[in-house]
Amino acid sequence: MIKIEVTELYGRQQLVTTTELASLNNIPHLVQRPAMTSLNANWLLCARCGSRQLKQQVQLADGRYYCPDCLLLGRVCADAYLVSLAEPNRFITQADPLTWTGQLTAAQQVAAAAIQNQFQHRQDHLLWAVTGAGKTEMLFPGIAWALVNQLRVGIASPRVDVCLELMPRLQAAFAQTPIMLLHGRQTATYQYTQLVLCTTHQLLRFYQAFDILIIDEVDAFPYAQNPQLAYATRHAVKKDGARLFLTATPSPQLLRQVRQKKLELSYLPRRYHGHPLPQPKIRLCFKWRQQLRQRHLPKLLRQLLVAKIAQQQRFLLFVPRIELLRPLAKILQQQFPELKFATVYAADPQRLEKVQQMRQQQVFCLVTTTILERGVTFPGIDVIVLGADDPIFSAAALVQMAGRVGRSAARPTGAVDFLCAGLSRAVKAASQQIKQVNRKAGFK
Repeated sequence: MIKIEVTELYGRQQLVTTTELASLNNIPHLVQRPAMTSLNANWLLCARCGSRQLKQQVQLADGRYYCPDCLLLGRVCADAYLVSLAEPNRFITQADPLTWTGQLTAAQQVAAAAIQNQFQHRQDHLLWAVTGAGKTEMLFPGIAWALVNQLRVGIASPRVDVCLELMPRLQAAFAQTPIMLLHGRQTATYQYTQLVLCTTHQLLRFYQAFDILIIDEVDAFPYAQNPQLAYATRHAVKKDGARLFLTATPSPQLLRQVRQKKLELSYLPRRYHGHPLPQPKIRLCFKWRQQLRQRHLPKLLRQLLVAKIAQQQRFLLFVPRIELLRPLAKILQQQFPELKFATVYAADPQRLEKVQQMRQQQVFCLVTTTILERGVTFPGIDVIVLGADDPIFSAAALVQMAGRVGRSAARPTGAVDFLCAGLSRAVKAASQQIKQVNRKAGFK
């Protein structure tokens, strides 16, 4: 016997067995779909994540088939069902849900009006805005319009760090509106709310739920490289719903959709405070890997760190590989015993706590992989990228790392240093992209 609250099924799909399905027959208008369907003699399709599975590779010992691609959300088997209820939009009417009292710039107002217009006409839209342009604030008028009209709104990001940073900002902007935050490390019980903030993986739990779905950082890992997440965004939004894609570095595929008139475009090349993006200084740092292996800090990096510490200038130090964190941390502890720092990477069990420590200025710097390249704001920091020419760093990733600097009006400038053993295509492309964006924003 399975017990499910009706509100848990509004636009949200639950995985049940055949036996459990029989116990839900008393729920009117229950939508039930086979969790997996057979495409032909050899292939199966998972209804939750959209992946195709070769039967001979996904057969269990008892003869059933399962989907390995969305296993972390509960095992989908070929004899199971996905059940849900049509989203009824049963929300309390709000006359004026927006409690944010800030002011948008003239350029932000134009973009915000375009976003709201696309919501009203249920059209997909791309907001291409430079890092630090104030994308979140530009969403507020459109979200407020949707809430007033009793539409359900979802905001999804590929990174849990971004969700945790967005949550207090949304709570302050819509103080009277309950918001459900969903991510893989969440322990709170699910509640049916009009406004939902979640990681993109959590969209796999929804089915035709949202009238408005906003997807942040659409070019970021894991969203950009995961077709299951693109499938999730299509199925999580209603058939007549609208999607808004947000990015500072759009992919060629997104720009192609703009050219094909499948996406409307709003473009904002200027930061909200009116200052340009910091231009990275490209510094040649030869044989830095060998020096780390020999437990020596590269001279150029040491000079930068000495200067930052002397100036009391907080910073992020990006490295291309997880395996570099431990040896670099040991050297820093030995040579800079006064330096309060932490290392952080995607699978770090203390990742969220360390990011919060940086926000609260309890640590002076974070030594990090690309996990903090986007979506997080630490006011007044500088950035150093060690091994910026490593193949793991794309041009978009380097632009995003540089974009962590100068985000606050209190300190709209700052230093970005790319330390390279040689000039890679990505380093040159990132530098050129920042120059082009600044030129488009009216800076020489």
